[in-house]
Amino acid sequence: MLAISLAVAVDHSDVLVLPVRAATDPDHSAPTLVATAPPPTDEVRAEAAALLPVARLTGRPGETLSQLRPGRTPGRLILLGVGDGGERAWRTAGAALARAAVAETHVTFGLPADATAGVVRAFVEGLLLASYRFRLAEGEPPALTGVTLLAAEPEALAGAVETARTTARMTRFARDLTNTPSSVKTPQWFAGQVADAAAEHPELHLRVRGPQELAAEGFGGILAVGGGSASAPRLVELGWRPADARLHVVLVGKGITFDTGGISIKPVSAMKLMRKDMAGAAAVVAATLGAAALRLPVRVTALTPLAENMVSGAAFRPGDVITHYDGTTSESTNSDAEGRLVLADALGYAARELRPDLLVDLATLTGANAVALGKRTGALYSDNDELAAAVLAAVDEAGEAAWRMPLPADYLEYLGSDLADRHSSPARGAGSVIAALYLREFTGELRDRWLHIDMSAPSWADGDDAELTRGATGWGVRGLLRWLATLG
Repeated sequence: MLAISLAVAVDHSDVLVLPVRAATDPDHSAPTLVATAPPPTDEVRAEAAALLPVARLTGRPGETLSQLRPGRTPGRLILLGVGDGGERAWRTAGAALARAAVAETHVTFGLPADATAGVVRAFVEGLLLASYRFRLAEGEPPALTGVTLLAAEPEALAGAVETARTTARMTRFARDLTNTPSSVKTPQWFAGQVADAAAEHPELHLRVRGPQELAAEGFGGILAVGGGSASAPRLVELGWRPADARLHVVLVGKGITFDTGGISIKPVSAMKLMRKDMAGAAAVVAATLGAAALRLPVRVTALTPLAENMVSGAAFRPGDVITHYDGTTSESTNSDAEGRLVLADALGYAARELRPDLLVDLATLTGANAVALGKRTGALYSDNDELAAAVLAAVDEAGEAAWRMPLPADYLEYLGSDLADRHSSPARGAGSVIAALYLREFTGELRDRWLHIDMSAPSWADGDDAELTRGATGWGVRGLLRWLATLG
């Protein structure tokens, strides 16, 4: 990960980056250089100002212009558009700088004289997230290894840089977990990665349930979904328990390490990216680790039901009736709707045994999410207006996106079953909405303090886009950490 440092000045800089703010009125004004502290030399500032109209810069977020200055210091000048100066624009600008300076070894960036902690946090997050790469094969390491941020009072912004660094590190960890091929990423492997990461924080509490414990305690959904695989399922329980916590939040994440669809097998085109079907589990684990690293004064427990949904003689069948942790039963008519079965066990366990103040689950649950909201937006469900508004605000501030969806009571009839307490996957109805209604059935007394996000679409990016890089996005980590920070 890039080394980010703060300084009042540097002795020498080969590459200097200056921010350019967009015009407030595009029809009657021009983009302007942002006043930085300390300011550049008069020569550099005059040259930068002269470049603005010649290069027809607009100052839009992420716009860059690179100018060589042979024989002079700095040797290269980069003008970087920061838009209207909002946090989202600064995050985009940081990402653009990571790409524009990829061939450099070190750059120096002049922060605005009036830079706030929020601006600095967003900018550093953009830098660190856009510079992420995942490769199993050996390759050339990136040339860019460090960025120095110039500020009049560096100590006042150190906390924002550290928060951004932790948030980005946890998001990158979630991306690593999700990007890892499923030939490696078994439930046991995932549990081992969580154990290794948790070892950095001795205060964290970790329990990993294996197949025998799952059977003894009645986690029928997890066992059914994982029963067809040679890699046995797991349930990871990771807890951050600060002494000054006033609230307890349980985060549940779907952890299907690979999804063939089971006996209701997927076509190859739908199966090839199913290594991402545990992105919800990656997000809640990373957020819990982040809460510990940031020492947030809120108790957080992550639950990740982990299973590999495979085809074999031991796989569960369409028409099977599954008994869940809470003692209720589900009729499964589609083994490709497996995620809700493992989540049902974890939600039931959380409601009955952990009894938190708030219960939130994240899951790559349905393709209907993408049909309704596209590739960048998660579908959020909750009966609690205050909880929904708080999480939506945090997700937006973090630069992610979600949209609240309805939970209509008249759709409950679709869950009716002649064999069991409910159908897990009715053939009709709005797919993402029905899945959310099904999950709500397992929240017990926490029904009015529960929130679900279907984040299948935004968990994966098809190409580089602002702070996102091709592959896993780590969606949810940033939003959850922003929200958890408001609960202390």
